[in-house]
Amino acid sequence: MNIREESFIERINSKQRAAFHELFREFFQTLVIYAMKYVSTQEEAEDIVQDVFVSVWEKEEKFLSYQSFRVFLYRSVRNTCLNFAKHKLVEKKYVAYQELHPEISENEEYDWVQEEIYRELFKVIDELPPRCREVFLLHLDGLKNEEIAARSHITLLTVKTQKKKALRYIRERMGKYTFGLFGFLF
Repeated sequence: MNIREESFIERINSKQRAAFHELFREFFQTLVIYAMKYVSTQEEAEDIVQDVFVSVWEKEEKFLSYQSFRVFLYRSVRNTCLNFAKHKLVEKKYVAYQELHPEISENEEYDWVQEEIYRELFKVIDELPPRCREVFLLHLDGLKNEEIAARSHITLLTVKTQKKKALRYIRERMGKYTFGLFGFLF
């Protein structure tokens, strides 16, 4: 390794801006051409090389020699290109699947609405008085009234009363959404 290369590696390792400008001038075009072997557009290749340069800047890795640094750059570009290609392939498969199964997006919308209703439900449940909330959450966990009474050290009548109180409060607060929840709540 000559003195210029040794100095360059020292400056890269110490994160000197001037060294990264030099890195760009020395390697950018060559690495873009190399990346073009793996990706389809020059823009993609340039983005990948820039990402590799950023990772060199952000990593705490120290390079022992100019030669090992060059190997690192080329391997990083190749690996990033391969990861990019894999990601593009997954995207294409997803788009193709969506085109063949458009009902999935309708189901996703339904799931989103349902999740919003449940989110609101649990916000309302959190507003319940402590004992009422405890009983109702145990009910949602699938416990029978007798099990709730035993676990909470209260009477069966108290369990039933607290559940009714919770349902009445939920109906008042949730309004039109309550209809869809009855299957879930009972």
